[in-house]
Amino acid sequence: MIKAIIFDFDGLIVDTETAWFEAYKETMSLYKVDLPLERFVECVGSDNTVLYEFFKQQLGESCDIAEIEAKAKSLYKIKMKTPQAREGVKDYLEEAKKWGYKIAIASSSTKEWVTHYLNELGLLHYFEVMITQDDVDKVKPAPDLYLKAVDALNISPNEALAFEDSLNGLQAALAAGLKCVIVPNPVTESLPFENYDLRLTSMTEKRFIDVIKQIEQ
Repeated sequence: MIKAIIFDFDGLIVDTETAWFEAYKETMSLYKVDLPLERFVECVGSDNTVLYEFFKQQLGESCDIAEIEAKAKSLYKIKMKTPQAREGVKDYLEEAKKWGYKIAIASSSTKEWVTHYLNELGLLHYFEVMITQDDVDKVKPAPDLYLKAVDALNISPNEALAFEDSLNGLQAALAAGLKCVIVPNPVTESLPFENYDLRLTSMTEKRFIDVIKQIEQ
């Protein structure tokens, strides 16, 4: 029986991923380098290690990661000036709370990053547990974030349902023993997702309680 839901953050609750992709793509074009979507998505849900390796391959000795980051960050801030939660997110949180489910976040981002956006979106109060990169040695696709979240919720992995938008996130949830619902965004929708329990185009597609019933069948 499902007792808790654990949300990813970036790309799932608010679509930061599309804004970052556009920001990095525009930044790299200044260096006459194309950033293909398939290279960018390798880092989605995880950290930027793979992305930085790509930049270094393309630019060689002249690659200045700090400079690229600074340029991309200023573009990102313009694109995300007024962040919006993805469709249906607030309804799911409302319903989950109403039905008595425990609610947590397991994110590869920092606590400061996640808290900042949840405050802006007015969603912070829904989450009783927040596990971020600050709490673990390895981020997704390693299972550590989810294992720590279920531990903090005082439940077993098979009593939690993860909501994810990325391949790294799905792999982390499955490796931790959770069931997983995939809700891709424009950046991740073409990824080769496998072994998930349910896939939604958005959280408006099915009511939260209907998702739970389907997962528990």
